[in-house]
Amino acid sequence: MEQPFDVFGYAHSHFSEIAWMGQNTNHLYPKAPIRAAIREAMKEARYEEYPMPAGLEELKSLLLEDFGLPNQKVGMTSGGTEALYMLTRALLNPGDEVVASDPSYMIIHKFIELSGAHTVNNEIYSEPYRLTPERVQASITPKTRMILLIDPLNPLGSGYPESDVKAIAEIAHDHKLLLLNDVTYRDFSDAHTLAARFAPEQTMTVWSLSKNCGLAGLRIGGVLAPPELFDRIWKYNTNDLGINVLAQWAGLAAMKVKKDVFPRIKARTRSNQRKIKRMVAGVSGTFLPVYPSQGNMFGIDIAGTGIDPVRLQRELLEGHNVFLRSGTYLSPKFGSRFIRVSFSNSPADVDRFITAFPAAVEKLRSV
Repeated sequence: MEQPFDVFGYAHSHFSEIAWMGQNTNHLYPKAPIRAAIREAMKEARYEEYPMPAGLEELKSLLLEDFGLPNQKVGMTSGGTEALYMLTRALLNPGDEVVASDPSYMIIHKFIELSGAHTVNNEIYSEPYRLTPERVQASITPKTRMILLIDPLNPLGSGYPESDVKAIAEIAHDHKLLLLNDVTYRDFSDAHTLAARFAPEQTMTVWSLSKNCGLAGLRIGGVLAPPELFDRIWKYNTNDLGINVLAQWAGLAAMKVKKDVFPRIKARTRSNQRKIKRMVAGVSGTFLPVYPSQGNMFGIDIAGTGIDPVRLQRELLEGHNVFLRSGTYLSPKFGSRFIRVSFSNSPADVDRFITAFPAAVEKLRSV
């Protein structure tokens, strides 16, 4: 029996040859300050001792300032994913319902199910390609415990206007529901609004330095929440001796320069988006459901080509050294329609993709 193709194994075994455009990683963040911080931490042999369990105070202060939520508590975890696992286990019970969407970041849905709860998935693969306050309201039942608001939305890049964020937060407040606001990609947005502004006592804001600061491999993220809610979540913290010390020092260095460097990074992602959009317009059977993306990724709908996105993912990787992701792991119902591409990459990576995508589509279209 033929074994499934291991896309991650292949990509990592050809690491330096690959244009990494499949995991929304950021390859545009300045590397010098981060490398200098890691070198200094290594020189001082900080890895020999456990870090402070609560994390670097200076880094926590910078995060609270960046979010503008001084009255909330901030916790650091090994990536935002660990924070999502902790809070779902801490706050959800068997039988609870969570208002969510399809497509979505399905790892969160998995964690919800591990808690014995389940998601009520609104199908959003049509205009406006996001949840609306009306649909959230209509999804609430006596079993509803939480609303999942991913903004900007991975995988489509949809962003929520302030009016919708406010309305959804007010629904959570009025119904005494928890509001999980995953804001991993907020720095790429033109005008992002935090749900905690409108429902501070109900909202948990999950953050990550993986995508905005280019630290995906170091695994550093966390949660901001009001004190009482935070303390409930933190009872499930498995990193009672603190998270990776090198990740913390790298995160501190990245946050110190973030305000200065991110406008240039966002400008490059917008330029890359425009180039990809022009290319997609020339490939029959494909289109962009969301443009411009408010994240550093979007989906390319390929349903009109008749091509399986898993086959296209493999062809781009093996034939062109371009790593994209099939939509099948991001949407149970609509994943076969699209492939996700991220574009916080160098112009050379984007140019390689722009050449590879039409060639791969034409090859598979003829098979």
